[in-house]
Amino acid sequence: MKKYIVEKLEDLPKTAADIVKNFDTENLWAFYGKMGSGKTTLIKEICKVKNVTDNVTSPTFSVVNEYHTSTEDIIYHFDFYRIEKTEEVFDMGYEEYFYAGNLCLIEWPELIEPLLPEKYLKIEIDEKENGFRYISCSKIKR
Repeated sequence: MKKYIVEKLEDLPKTAADIVKNFDTENLWAFYGKMGSGKTTLIKEICKVKNVTDNVTSPTFSVVNEYHTSTEDIIYHFDFYRIEKTEEVFDMGYEEYFYAGNLCLIEWPELIEPLLPEKYLKIEIDEKENGFRYISCSKIKR
């Protein structure tokens, strides 16, 4: 497990770069945290590190956004907050995304946890009263 403390927003690019450096071989990254904890903000910084050329926004209503990098890689960004039934995830063809080998960044993975692959990177963001963010990254293998 790798842990980070982000005291201010200006620290986030360095944290994102270190996460990418340490976990770049993992294809599925699951972001856990309360509403407003900074999941989307961290994902935006990770996408900068990965040289995404598209505008990175939360796919709250579309469920998935596709981003392209300067090296023509594709990154998928999911937000399962509005999912009401796992059937919706089956209908969108989640397996084609999760098992294609592209990087998948997932917000609200706890809502589809039984569908996550047996191996993924779990990124937990815990916001403290002082505004600090405690970020822990763990490789999960079930």
